[in-house]
Amino acid sequence: MRDFHLPGRSPVFSSNGMCATSHPLAAQAALDILKSGGNAMDAAIAGAVLLGICEPQMTGIGGDCFVLYSPAGSDEVRALNGSGRAPAALNSKVLRTQGETVVPLRSAHSVTIPTAIDAFCKLSEDIGKLGLDHLLAPAIHYADNGVPVAPRVAFDWANDTHALQGSARDKYLFDGKAPQVGQIFRSPGQAEVLRRIAKHGRDAFYTGEIADDMIASLAAAGGLHTASDFSSAASDVTTPIGGPYKDIEVVEHPPNGQGATALLMLNILSHFDIGSMDPLGSQRAHIEAEATKLAYDARNRFLADLDHTSRLDHMLAPETGSRLAALIDPARAMPAAAPLTESVHKDTIYITVVDRDGMSVSLIYSIFHGFGSGIASEKFGILMQNRGAGFTLEQGHANELQGGKRPMHTIIPGMICKDGKPIMPFGVMGGAYQPNGHARFASNLTDFDMDPQTAIDAPRAFSDAGELKVERGYSDQVRQELSDLGHTVSIPETPIGGGQAILIRDDGVLEGASDARKDGCALGY
Repeated sequence: MRDFHLPGRSPVFSSNGMCATSHPLAAQAALDILKSGGNAMDAAIAGAVLLGICEPQMTGIGGDCFVLYSPAGSDEVRALNGSGRAPAALNSKVLRTQGETVVPLRSAHSVTIPTAIDAFCKLSEDIGKLGLDHLLAPAIHYADNGVPVAPRVAFDWANDTHALQGSARDKYLFDGKAPQVGQIFRSPGQAEVLRRIAKHGRDAFYTGEIADDMIASLAAAGGLHTASDFSSAASDVTTPIGGPYKDIEVVEHPPNGQGATALLMLNILSHFDIGSMDPLGSQRAHIEAEATKLAYDARNRFLADLDHTSRLDHMLAPETGSRLAALIDPARAMPAAAPLTESVHKDTIYITVVDRDGMSVSLIYSIFHGFGSGIASEKFGILMQNRGAGFTLEQGHANELQGGKRPMHTIIPGMICKDGKPIMPFGVMGGAYQPNGHARFASNLTDFDMDPQTAIDAPRAFSDAGELKVERGYSDQVRQELSDLGHTVSIPETPIGGGQAILIRDDGVLEGASDARKDGCALGY
């Protein structure tokens, strides 16, 4: 139990349904869907699409999603890959010929085909109960009438304004500036797009005037996208992967997501007595940082589109974690892993919902970097993601840019199971941090017996790009001890990620947790 003398959040408890996400309006919209007879999938879709209006720098209909879910009355965890592919005409040779060594972050070449809308339409039809028109109504309302800009959203918006280009500056800036807290943001163009999707389904987005608007805007920026690229966009049913940590199993989405990285990290950490360490001490932070370097190095070598990932079994093998754990020196930091071509970012939303019948949904949805590519479609103002920056241009690499291929993705939904039953959908945002965040969350729960809210609130550290970023929740003494171990220590300007989780307790009561690093909350009824 937390110290009520100090700032903090209590967990939220309910018995009929719950949503936890990064913006209160989206949490409320999801809860309204549950109350009106929708299931957890209906609620998650409604809340996620609305988050694209509430947090447009983080996500939107020009992006991708991944979903894990467990149907009501089932112990099975299912997965859907809603990530997009590179345009057919683009490949690494095209960019190398232009003198590029990485995929330029803010170019049309970084834009993969947005596939979240296809995924939402498919899930609504196959799993949902209420129908797409009902689910999109909250986002249409707020896109038309406006959303007051929340504090964390305003902070990120100001930091990412430089990314916006062309017509995107007109649609996402206020007289050329980021909005202030409480200013009203409207997106009538997106409202019209959503109305058409609600009426005509996924084809309204991937063919006709809306697709033409996206294609023309990308072509004007030098893109090679075609009508065929958009019309053929499709989400895919996939098979989850998982691994044990102490008395739980952590379930992840398979590649092209980076969930295998979290499982490898946990495998490495299982070879240390983490529970005997101070949870906020330098020893734990050091071991975790070293495990991060090793697991992310494997990620950077092996993970890609599932059709091109050949070493997944190796990453997940127990002996791999054992061998890597043996490389860690408890008294000295090792060099950082070779970086990916994608640079550090923090821009993602996560939403989780559990309904009264026991269906649980873990959904993550993003446009990658802040405001994605910075390119918005001219007429409707659809911000295009820059997921293609997750490719490498290295010839022969598993994750090499090729037409029709999916890039390695950083966004990963999570699900925790115990005794063969799904007990907690969860997610930790923060771009590249996410596998580290999943591993730390699982360790906080099992090694230190933290409740979900405390596990999310706890300070974070992340070994990233040669620096060990240590949040201000750690003491200066810990930072000095980490520096003495050989880490290059810094305090990040932006807090590391965000997180949400819903624990399905043995008595059926739902316990929700939401990260104070964001504007959101957990709400139940």
